Amino acid sequence: MKIRGVLTGLMWMGFLSTAAYGQEKTATKIVEINSGDTAWMIMATALVMLMTVPGLALFYGGLAKRKDTLNTISMSFAAFALVSVLWVLYGYTFTFGDDISGIIGRPTKLFLAGIGIKSVVDAANTIPEYIFIVYQLTFAAITVALASGAFIERMKFSAWVAFTVLWMSLVYVPVAHWVWGGGFLAKLGALDFAGGTVVHINAGIAALVGVILLGKRKDTTLIPHNLTMVATGTGLLWFGWFGFNAGSALSANGIAGAAFINTNTATAMAAISWMAAEWLITKRPTLLGFCSGAVAGLVTITPSAGFVNISGSLLIGIFAGIVPYIAVTKIKPFFGYDDTLDVFGIHGVAGILGALLTGVFADPSINDAGRGLLYGNPGQLLKQLIAVVVTIVYSGGLTALIFYLIRAFTGLRSRLDDEIIGLDESLHGEKAYNLHI
Repeated sequence: MKIRGVLTGLMWMGFLSTAAYGQEKTATKIVEINSGDTAWMIMATALVMLMTVPGLALFYGGLAKRKDTLNTISMSFAAFALVSVLWVLYGYTFTFGDDISGIIGRPTKLFLAGIGIKSVVDAANTIPEYIFIVYQLTFAAITVALASGAFIERMKFSAWVAFTVLWMSLVYVPVAHWVWGGGFLAKLGALDFAGGTVVHINAGIAALVGVILLGKRKDTTLIPHNLTMVATGTGLLWFGWFGFNAGSALSANGIAGAAFINTNTATAMAAISWMAAEWLITKRPTLLGFCSGAVAGLVTITPSAGFVNISGSLLIGIFAGIVPYIAVTKIKPFFGYDDTLDVFGIHGVAGILGALLTGVFADPSINDAGRGLLYGNPGQLLKQLIAVVVTIVYSGGLTALIFYLIRAFTGLRSRLDDEIIGLDESLHGEKAYNLHI
């Protein structure tokens, strides 16, 4: 009897092992890593990194006063480095871990535990999970860095470091989970192809709340000290944005192609429409206006890049050049807030505009995951509005809390003397330009 029992046990073990092996083989076939998709996503990831360092750093650095150039650039670099570390420690798992009640991801992959070179995820099951992790890391980093443009020329660098850590952890991670990680906005059906709510509204609202709590600079003028740097940064952002938008297809496929051409079309149209509006009103087309329009176009097309057709991208581009222009030249002076580099006026306003227009122009023939108002689904516009409002309320409220905490522990503002001298020299002991050499 004992021998029979042992033999029976061995037979069951063999059966279960065979079944498990068969399941493993089947699973491997289903999620086999595709070299073409992997190569494209490595390239797309590098392109999005380029957007922050050096793209955004140069764009913001050229817009700043000469005496604050290096401090402005340092804020982008510091944000990228800090987020790079925090993301692999805990940011990734809380954003893309298994959903808990629609609010946050499970902490099962802290320090990237359990992830290997053959790991994949459902959202991107033809590329290694490591590539997906780094790709999403670049989104988190640039979102934080975007907000810095509103705070430059008067924020303590220590306060910026604290803000980066707290805001990424308490604001970016939850919102990204809600939209992209299987949270309640994803379940609602809100569309955000590459970051209208997660990136641009999020950063834009943080910028607006932050500048109100920071207060105005001693000198509130905005006279870019180096437009050549601004143009170079704009070009790098435009170039890198193809990774941002087309890469969000997470595969080298037709949707990536649609996102690629839509991104370029809307951006070009927005640059033209901003320049035309400026030319009509001020009688002069400026390079700064052209660059501002291009960035506004990039922002506005982001949530819809993989959902709309070419006609939709052209119309979105027209709106993207006009509405943010009004926000920057009319709304900002009317209310008098000191958003130094117009982060709210461009990223916040264009992000809201783009998210709502996604609910209008989403074309199911481009991507069957989205159907907008013009294609028989007026409910999509309501879903987009809900996502916008939720992001505004949460980002605004938590940003205010974070600023109050930093003010209580380290302080927010640099000293007035430091602001007058310039933060490059007073906080970093460096100068962007040495005229004696």
